[in-house]
Order: sequence, then C-alpha cells, then structure tokens
Amino acid sequence: MAGVKALVALSFSGAIGLTFLMLGCALEDYGVYWPLFVLIFHAISPIPYFIAKRATYDSDATSSACRELAYFFTTGIVVSAFGFPVILARVAVIKWGACGLVLAGNAVIFLTIQGFYLVFGRGDDFSWEQW
Repeated sequence: MAGVKALVALSFSGAIGLTFLMLGCALEDYGVYWPLFVLIFHAISPIPYFIAKRATYDSDATSSACRELAYFFTTGIVVSAFGFPVILARVAVIKWGACGLVLAGNAVIFLTIQGFYLVFGRGDDFSWEQW
C-alpha cells in the first residue's frame, strides 16, 4: 500500500509542476507558448540514467565511468531546462513572471522525477524495473 501512496503523491506533484508550466504559458498577461519546449528536457532527462543502468551490470561498485558520464549528461540537461526560460526572458521573448512560473514548474517536475527514482529504484518487488 505504501507504493500506491507514493505513486499518487508523485503524480500529484507532477501535476502541480505541469500546472506551473502551463500558467507560465497560458495566463492572459503572458500568452506565449515558447516555454513549453522545456517539456523536451523533462522527457530526455532520465534517458542517460536508463542507458547507464542497463550498460553497467555491477551494481555493487561505488562508481563507474558509465554512470558518472550519465550523471554528467543528466546534469547538463537539467541545467539547460533551467537556463532556457531565463534566456527567453532575457531576450524579451517571454516576461519575467512567466519565467518564474516555468522555473517553479521545472523545480517541482525534476524533484518529482528524482522522487520517482528514490521510491521505485530500489530493486525490490515494487520497482520501476518490473513494469
């Protein structure tokens, strides 16, 4: 039952993050949908970790070059997701209020993704690897 509660909490927090993102785009004062391109960063951020998880078989090792490279690429993707709205606001494509809402949505969504890995990445019977 604890896994179901965690799944509901993660889906709720993901919905809150997407609500912030949509508010940054769809409010009448802002009305520009360029910040929706951060959804691409949200979609591709777990991919390096998935590849590294499948490529490395020794889960007992404290570190491996493949995992470290995956962490590096994931960090670059997350930093790009936070930098993209700031650049759009700096060149006056979007307003700074929309930038703030998109950054808040980014923080919530990336914390949700991290929470998913913490809750379901343990390798037990209720992990994402079994899905």
